[in-house]
Amino acid sequence: MSTDPAPDADAGTGPAGRPDAAPGRRFEPDLRSMTRINLRPIASPMPLGFFTVAIASAMTGCAQLGLFEAGARSAVALCVLPAFALQLLVSVLAFGARDVIAATLMAVFAGSWLAYALVVLDGAADGPRVLGVFNLALLAFGALMTAVTRPKRALWLVLAVSLPRWAAAGLSGLTGAEGLTRTSGALGLVVALVAMYAAFALMLEDMRSEEVLPLGRSGPAHAAVEGDLAVQLRDLERQAGVRRTL
Repeated sequence: MSTDPAPDADAGTGPAGRPDAAPGRRFEPDLRSMTRINLRPIASPMPLGFFTVAIASAMTGCAQLGLFEAGARSAVALCVLPAFALQLLVSVLAFGARDVIAATLMAVFAGSWLAYALVVLDGAADGPRVLGVFNLALLAFGALMTAVTRPKRALWLVLAVSLPRWAAAGLSGLTGAEGLTRTSGALGLVVALVAMYAAFALMLEDMRSEEVLPLGRSGPAHAAVEGDLAVQLRDLERQAGVRRTL
């Protein structure tokens, strides 16, 4: 998105050039009629984001369920590490698409995969407790995000199933309870299934230009998909990147 003011042919003869102009003051012409805001359509990055959540959640869930040998923890961390780069890319593209909710959520998911991979690869003795506190912080973040993501039902559903997983993983890291670790692993597989469904449904919708599998959008999210161009450009002049301050 960019603003391209047309050149002012009379810039040198404007009010600033008057001999009676107050020193230090600038007089600028009204540029609103000469300003153009350019929008660039992009492919939706959300299927990539959800598929990444699904794969990384499946890997960590299987590790917590004990499906891998204890020595495979480093290998799991290395498999999860690329999820950081992929979801960071999704976040950047979502910011460019003017979707702050999706961008914020994907950026935090990206950070969580990076933190998990680095702590596991480091192998510090107190690593599980650190990850426990980290997961409880994610739980607080997710609880706040669910309050604003309800119209985006796919995002909301992935968050809703992630909350109990973060709670179980956090308590497991702090207490070392094996049962909580297994519970977190099982919930990780549930998160993977939900994220996989959301990614597949969004890809089908994009390919066929219509909703094939239910996504449950409502309110502004539904209007953004079903509305005309006027709906997409509503209040554009007050959005970040156009207005002067964030």
